[in-house]
Formats: sequence, structure tokens, C-alpha cells
Amino acid sequence: MDDRRPHRLAALRAALDESEFDAMLVTSLPNIRYLTGFSGSAALLVVFADTPSTLITDARYTVQSAEEVGDHATVRIEPASLWTGLRDALAAVPAGDRLAFESAHLRVSDLEQLEATAGRWRTRGGVGLVETLRMRKDAGELAQIREAVKIAEAALERTLEDVHIGLTERQVAGILEHHLRDLGSDAPPFETIVASGERAALPHARASSRPLQRGDLLLIDFGATTEGYCSDITRTFAVGSVNPEMQLIHDVVREATLSASARVRAGMRGRDADAIARDYIESRGYGELFGHSLGHGIGLEVHEGPRLARTAESPLPPAAVVTIEPGIYRPGWGGVRIEDDVFLADEGPVVLTSFPRDLIVVG
Repeated sequence: MDDRRPHRLAALRAALDESEFDAMLVTSLPNIRYLTGFSGSAALLVVFADTPSTLITDARYTVQSAEEVGDHATVRIEPASLWTGLRDALAAVPAGDRLAFESAHLRVSDLEQLEATAGRWRTRGGVGLVETLRMRKDAGELAQIREAVKIAEAALERTLEDVHIGLTERQVAGILEHHLRDLGSDAPPFETIVASGERAALPHARASSRPLQRGDLLLIDFGATTEGYCSDITRTFAVGSVNPEMQLIHDVVREATLSASARVRAGMRGRDADAIARDYIESRGYGELFGHSLGHGIGLEVHEGPRLARTAESPLPPAAVVTIEPGIYRPGWGGVRIEDDVFLADEGPVVLTSFPRDLIVVG
């Protein structure tokens, strides 16, 4: 498959030129991986306008950085401090003095380090230059997300065979994470959410010691990771039996999910995408119980641009992969969320997730 890293670096250099920068310090590890392929836990990357990029890391990654980065950047193994390596890399470039840094990611202590090592370079924050590029997924990225979806759905299918009344939420999460690893997931992209009964009203609940009981709703929000790329899926189940209210609310959320997944389009404002599901839920009388946004982008991070929210004015870019995840949450009763991953192709949305959206009885 075509290696897109040269194109990504060229696109970033064009963005730097447009913003009147001569170079950019990249400190976000997902952004460094996107631009160079390096997946280690300690690195700085300097992208120069007219000079090869320099990746600075430490001796733990001598072999790994050479294998992953190749000739897409000059690798400097710094025995002391990465900031010392940055100082030397900046000083070695004869031209330019306008240096962008990632103001959304750089800590105050690191900004002080940057100012102390920048030398002649004048530093100024830049926001979202790499993240804007990352929103549009190329064919290789889409293939990895599809694989992460496939692994996640297969793991969920296996997990449901093992779920029964009396298991705790933590045990369910452990079973699911075991199957994810067994099927090839590199790591969980976020802490697996398993919430049952009244705890299902907590949209970001942590799995607890609560045992599953007959008549519970069981909300499971999880994902897989392949080569750094994430999937993010939620399904809600009934434990042992279903009552009419559970079925009604699940049907409302299911319809909101299906409608938004079918109608979301590249070029649509994030707020208009959010309104597809929100207006329907409000029309059914549950508007006050849908308290979060409709969705977000996924890729190297499980939460990245674009945003699908009531306050999101920016248009959704083509080739983004986004989540569609409306929910209804009633304190003291429980909650329902159904989440799909959707690719915004030029010809329309492509739903990547296929796990059934019916209210399945487990246990």
C-alpha cells in the first residue's frame, strides 16, 4: 500500500507556510506517529520547511525508531534530555526563526524548556495543524479502522456467550478484554465501560463490583486497536428479561442511531448532524435525557476531530470516520446507548459497524 507519510509531511509544510512558520515542534505522540510512524512513548519531532524533519528520542528506542521511521525523518538518539537534542537540532538549521508549537498539547513546564532551548527561534502556538490533516482518513487508515471494528464485534459476540446473571461488571469487562486480546487487538483504546441496572444511567461509568441481575439493562462501550487505529462501539442489552419501558426507550435510541448514521454527510455542520438524532429523541419526549453530543472522530485516538455536537459549527470533512452514539439516561432507572462507526465517503455515509442493534436478551 502507498506510504502516505511523505504526503502528510508535505501537507504540514504547506500549512506551516500558509501560517508563516519556518518549522514546527510536534509533541503529541499520536501526531508524531501519524507523520513518521514512530510509536514509542518519548519523542519530539521538528518539521522544518526546507530541511528534513528530525525525530528526537532516547536509547530505549534506538532499534524501534530506525525500523518505524526509516528515511522519513532524521533520528537523533539523545542520551541526556530530549530538550538538549531539540536545542542542537534547531541550532543546526541555518535559516528560519519562526517556530510553531502545539499549544493544545504542550505543558507549561515543557513550554519553559522550549523557551530555554529555542535559541534564535521565536516560538508561537499553533492549534490543530496536524489534527486537521488527521481528520481525513486515507485508504490504509480506513483499512485499520475496519479491522479494529471487526475484532471488536467478534469479541463482543464471544463475550455475550459467557455473560450470565451474577457476573460482576468487572468480570464482564475482563472477559471482553480477554477476547479482544485473543482476537488481535493491540490494547484497549479506552477503559472499557460496563454498566448495569441503574448504573447504566452513567454515560462514562467505570465497571464496578455490581453483579448483573435479572431485569437489568447492560450497557457495554468498548473498542479495539490495530496498528494504533481505534474502533468505538456501544450496544445495550437486557439481562434475563425485557419489560415494555426498556423496549420502548431502546427502540427510540435505535431509530435515532439508524437515522443519523444514514443521513450524516461530509460538508454538513457538526451541529446539524447532532440535530438529526437529537430532534428525533426530543420529538419522542426524551430530549432532556440525552445530555452528551452525538459523536466524534476516531482514528489514532478514540476521541479526535471532527465534533458532532450542538455547538460544532465546522463542517464535517470528507473521509472522516465518526461515531454516531445517541443515548437516553434516566437517573435511578438506567440508560441506553447505541454507537456505530461511520465513514464519510464522497458518495455518502458508510456504516462500518454491523453488530445487531436489537435489544438482545443475555444471561
